[in-house]
Amino acid sequence: MKVMLGSGGFRTPERVALLAEQMHSFFGPIRKLLFVPYALHDHDAYARAMIERGIHAGYELDGIHHHADPVAAVEQAEAIFVGGGNTFRLLDTLYRLHLLEPIQRRVRGGLPYLGISAGSNVAGLTIKTTNDMPIVQPPCFDALNLVPFQINPHYYQGQAFLRHGDEYQPHFGETRDERLREFHEMNDTPVVGLWEAGILRIEGEQMRLLGAPARLFLKGREPLDVPHEGQPGSRPPALWPELY
Repeated sequence: MKVMLGSGGFRTPERVALLAEQMHSFFGPIRKLLFVPYALHDHDAYARAMIERGIHAGYELDGIHHHADPVAAVEQAEAIFVGGGNTFRLLDTLYRLHLLEPIQRRVRGGLPYLGISAGSNVAGLTIKTTNDMPIVQPPCFDALNLVPFQINPHYYQGQAFLRHGDEYQPHFGETRDERLREFHEMNDTPVVGLWEAGILRIEGEQMRLLGAPARLFLKGREPLDVPHEGQPGSRPPALWPELY
């Protein structure tokens, strides 16, 4: 199985270049990606924005919304790219168009899958660790189950601060760590908190962390900070035993 999951935040030239480098290595000679823009409302504008910002890495984005039969488009795709936006809207549309089973089956059969932000959320067992508001109600929270853990994209550690003029004032809402502790009060599934521009790349028996660190949350244990490749203490390219 080939799955690449990005947190998002690919907004600087350096981050876009890293993503493009990994996409070229991950997809190989493939030239066209079936692009799933369902997490945003304006699908064509979304695809245009991806191209303008270089997030497409030079690949042709074949918008699934232009196909009269989206299931057939998945069956015929060489690779799939599920973009970010609102995770509830994305999952609801995947259910409504009967796309979860075809995507799951094809990816488990070797179809390369790239998900960013909401596209990473739906790759896990459920979407319970998304940061998004439930603007629609999917039939349930169960997702693609491509990986046996949850993703929390756009993760950041500690308290948030708001800028007012030249000063920063603390925001007293719950931290991301507190929210994920609440998740583990009711659930057992491990959670990977992916920092901005972080990429998890899973191919067969290897899982690599690229671009940014991650924080691993396990029920009943203290969070574990995981450095990305190239940082001191980074892990070898093998599946993290805590997750499998």
